[in-house]
Amino acid sequence: MTGESRVGIDVGGTNTDAVVVQDKRVVSSYKTPTTVDVTEGVIKAIKGALEGISVEAENIDSLMIGTTHFTNAVVERKGLLPVGVIRVALPSTKALPPLTDWPSDLAPIIGAHCYMVKGGYRYDGEVANNLDERAVVEGLRAMKRDGIRTVAVTGIFSPVHNAMEERVGEIVREEIPDAHVTLSSTIGRIGLLDRENAAILNASLVGLSSQVVASLSKAFDSLGISAPLYVSQNDGTLMSKSFVEKYPVLTFASGPTNSMRGAGYLSGLKDALVVDVGGTTTDIGVLTQGFPRESSTASSLGGVMTNFRMPDILVRALGGGSVVRQPSHQVCIGPDSVGFALDAEALVFGGATLTATDLAVAAGYADIGDASAVRHLPKHLVESGVDRMREILEEGIDRMKTSAEPMPLVLVGGGSVLIQGELDGVSEVVVPEHADVANAVGATIASVSGEIDRIFSYDKLGRETSMKLAKEEALERAVAAGARRETVEIIDVEELPVAYVPGGSVRLRVKAAGEVESLSTKGA
Repeated sequence: MTGESRVGIDVGGTNTDAVVVQDKRVVSSYKTPTTVDVTEGVIKAIKGALEGISVEAENIDSLMIGTTHFTNAVVERKGLLPVGVIRVALPSTKALPPLTDWPSDLAPIIGAHCYMVKGGYRYDGEVANNLDERAVVEGLRAMKRDGIRTVAVTGIFSPVHNAMEERVGEIVREEIPDAHVTLSSTIGRIGLLDRENAAILNASLVGLSSQVVASLSKAFDSLGISAPLYVSQNDGTLMSKSFVEKYPVLTFASGPTNSMRGAGYLSGLKDALVVDVGGTTTDIGVLTQGFPRESSTASSLGGVMTNFRMPDILVRALGGGSVVRQPSHQVCIGPDSVGFALDAEALVFGGATLTATDLAVAAGYADIGDASAVRHLPKHLVESGVDRMREILEEGIDRMKTSAEPMPLVLVGGGSVLIQGELDGVSEVVVPEHADVANAVGATIASVSGEIDRIFSYDKLGRETSMKLAKEEALERAVAAGARRETVEIIDVEELPVAYVPGGSVRLRVKAAGEVESLSTKGA
C-alpha cells in the first residue's frame, strides 16, 4: 500500500477506538474497552488496528487522538494544580472576585491566591487604567512563598488588546522563572468572568498535560511510531502536542466533535443531524458545512462556567449499557449505565443486569453475545423498551432542530444498533460503513485551526483593513498551532455590530484552518 497513513484514536467513557486511514480510506479499525490507565487502552487499540494490515508502525505519517484525560481530571477533581490568579481590572469588577460561584469542592483545590490589580482596557482597546505593576509583583512574591508554580492572568477586554496580560506574563517569568503562565486572551472570548474561569481551569491542568503527552509519546515510541502527535480540540480541529501542553482545556468535548466530523465524512453529508450512541450516553448535534454547530451560550465544565468555543451538543442518558427497569407499566431506560462493564454485566454476556443492548438483541436489531440469554424477556417489555429508546431520541432531535423541516440524520457510535426504523422529524437515517468508529475517523480528518474574537473600530480602521488584520491574526494562530502555512484558509467569519457603542465598533470572530504537518509533508 502507498500514500499517507494516519492513525486516529478516540478515548471514550466506555470504549477506546482506533482506525488506520490511508489515502482518505479506512483500511482497519479496532475497538477495546477503555482502561483505568487510559494509555494502556490506547496502546491496545493501536496494536489491534495495525494487526493484519500492510501498514507498518514506522510508516505512519501522523497520529490524532481525542482524549478524556483532562475532562476526567476536572470531573473527578484529580491531578489539578493550585493556581495563582491575577486579574487586571480594578476598579472594575471588584464586587465579583475570581472563583466566584465555583463548586465548593473545586475552589479549595485550585487555591485562594487571587489578586485583583488596577489596569485594563475599554471595549475599543483604549486604556481604561494603567497597569499597577507593583501590585502584580507583590502578589507574585506571595505566590512564590507558598509554592505556586502556575498562574492564570486575566484582563478586562484583553481579547481586544492583550498588552497588559502580556506584560503581567513577563513579570511572572521574572519573579517565578519556572512558573507556567496562562493568558486568558489566548483561550476565551470577550466576557471577563467566564474567560477567567477557562484560564484558571487550563492553568490547573498544565501539569497533567505534560504528564499525558510524555506518557503517550513514550507509548508510541514503544510501538515504533515516530509520527507527529496531534490532539483533538472541541471545535473539530487539531493541535500539536506542544500546543496541548499549553492549552489542555481546549480538549473538552472533543469526543462528540470527532464523532460529528467523522459522521459527516463517512456519510458524505455536510449539513445533517448527527446522533452518536455510545455505551453510556447519546450525543445529538448538528453539522453545518461539515463542522459542528457551535453553542451560543456559556458552557459548564465540571460545574464552572466558561465562554470558549464548544460544540452545541445535547446529551441524553441513553447508551448500550443503560440499565433497563420496569417499576410499573412503563419501562425506564437509564440514566445509570454499566458503562465499560457491559461485556460482563449485560444478560447477553452472561451478566445479571438488563441493559439497552439486551433489548436490542431481543428485538432482533443486533447480533451481539448470546441471544438465547434474552429469549425469556416478555414481548411487551422488549417492545415498550424499544419504543422508549426511540422517544428519548426523537425528543432530543426535536430540541436540536431550528426548523420544522425534516433533516437527514447520520447515526453512528457503537450503540447505534439500539435504534432502527423511521424517526419523526427526520428525512432519512444514514448509517455509514464504519459508523461504530466514526469518532476515531473524525480525529484523522481534522485540520488545525486558529481563531480570534476581537472588537474593531470601523470608523478608525475601516472595514477592509479590520477584516484583513483579523484574518491575518487567525491565520498566524493556525500556523502556531501546527498547520502548514500554505494550506491555511479562512473557514468562518462572524461580523457582529456592537450596539450602543460609538466609533462603528464591530465584533469580528474569524477562524482559519489548514492541514497538519505530517511526516510525508515534511519530507516533501
